[in-house]
Amino acid sequence: MRTILFPTSAMIWICALFSPAAFGASCALPDELQREVSARYPESHVVSLSDLGTDDRATFVKEHGDACPGLSVVDFYGDGKTTYAIDLVTRTERARKALLVVAREVDHHWTLSRIDTADSSTPVVWNDKPGEYPDVYGKKKIHATRPVIVWCAYDAWSILYAWTGTKVSKIWLSD
Repeated sequence: MRTILFPTSAMIWICALFSPAAFGASCALPDELQREVSARYPESHVVSLSDLGTDDRATFVKEHGDACPGLSVVDFYGDGKTTYAIDLVTRTERARKALLVVAREVDHHWTLSRIDTADSSTPVVWNDKPGEYPDVYGKKKIHATRPVIVWCAYDAWSILYAWTGTKVSKIWLSD
């Protein structure tokens, strides 16, 4: 009986370890948005847990559970329209590049706006609530009246983005 239980237990453990749930929530975009992102950024893909190093993966899961590290649905513009903060990475032969893109559905089509870029890192993205946020240098504050986007390369930097009603403001939360 022991030999039957051990392989069965091992199989259950292995299936759980390699299931999609073990690597976080799905990082899939809606089909039409995926087509738009692929057309505009053909060399890029949405950051998933498998793109992160072991420590960064553990930190992200600890802080954000089973969320996708490359997607965040946020009412960034405060208009109630579906908006995604999308963290894309590109690996070329020479370097790795990250892009932060905001995709917003307007009149049944998607508009894409590149917010920022970073070299040689694999950041993650999430959103946070409206509020007052000071920068790491103590020189600037953002008073966000809408949810904000946070883009973070663990142990390196994190940046907060807020929509002011006319433009995106940016502050460094850590550097």
